[in-house]
Amino acid sequence: MLSQIEQLRIDALKNIKEARDISSLDLIWRQYLGRQNGELTKVLRGLKDLPANEKSKVGSLANRTKIEIEEKIKQKRQQLKSIINHESSSINLDLTLPGKKTELGHLHPLTQGKQMVADIFSSMGFEILEGPELETDYYNFEALNIPEGHPARDMWDTFFVKSKIKNQKSKLLLRTHTSPMQVRVMEKRKPPLRVCVIGKCFRHEATDASHEHTLYQVEGFAVDKEISVANLIYTLKTFLNALFKTNVKIRLRPSYFPFTEPSFEVDFACLNCGGKARPPGLRPGEVGRGCPVCSQTGWVEILGSGMIHPEVFKHAGYAKGKYTGFAFGIGLDRLIIMKHKIDDIRWLHSGDLRFIRQF
Repeated sequence: MLSQIEQLRIDALKNIKEARDISSLDLIWRQYLGRQNGELTKVLRGLKDLPANEKSKVGSLANRTKIEIEEKIKQKRQQLKSIINHESSSINLDLTLPGKKTELGHLHPLTQGKQMVADIFSSMGFEILEGPELETDYYNFEALNIPEGHPARDMWDTFFVKSKIKNQKSKLLLRTHTSPMQVRVMEKRKPPLRVCVIGKCFRHEATDASHEHTLYQVEGFAVDKEISVANLIYTLKTFLNALFKTNVKIRLRPSYFPFTEPSFEVDFACLNCGGKARPPGLRPGEVGRGCPVCSQTGWVEILGSGMIHPEVFKHAGYAKGKYTGFAFGIGLDRLIIMKHKIDDIRWLHSGDLRFIRQF
């Protein structure tokens, strides 16, 4: 028993000497002097079972060992505290101060916009899809009634990609719009269809306050029997009112798209400047009279739309005259700059954190 106490003493003093922080000292105290499971406490608890001639020797040694361990722990604790205080003062550190706040990121305004648009169209019964960004010439042009050599291809000047696949039947390109998904979906499904495609598109064009070479487009189309232009107008009106949470003023202008007939350009009153066009005779840039986004006209071209062309149905394999449908393509970037009153579309792809942190 005496040798056991002496060994406990040696081990405890060694552990105290090697301790590097106060929490380690607390563990050492509990290991040897803890009231329930302390190793030295167990020895003292067992004194009652020893013969009378051994109790005094063992008890005396155990008490001296306990006092010595307590004293060494106290000294080591003071030593560690003095080291911490010295280091804190030398680097001017206040340990009572709270830690630095970790900055959390958030979704980009374009991503927020994609989610809002998807939620609105989902509530209207549309299925949300994406589609490939690397598209074939067939789906991007030919299946949409834009054969090779057609002058309408100039409207969607794009970036072609060299393919390493041997005997590639159709040239590859970065899609100029999300409309290829019309034919891709109709090839595999039969009406009724209500589909919304949201994705990135690419065009080789000059950039300005309302145009970018890389953009996000929202493609919507519905196919069924007896679909009319009235259904198209109602769908667009409902969507824009829900997105901007106001009664949006829109106008339709006759236009031309090879894959719709009849075709319409849809504009709405500029929400950035209140739709106040600059009257003749006033100097450009006058406050409150138009803005760069609407080119001082008070109107912003927001989407192209129309009734799906019979040739598109033909490429999809639908019987002639059996179905009708409408389609529209909306520039998501333009929706976002209108919603947040951003004066230049190029901010969205600038990567400038000063801009992004505002949303």
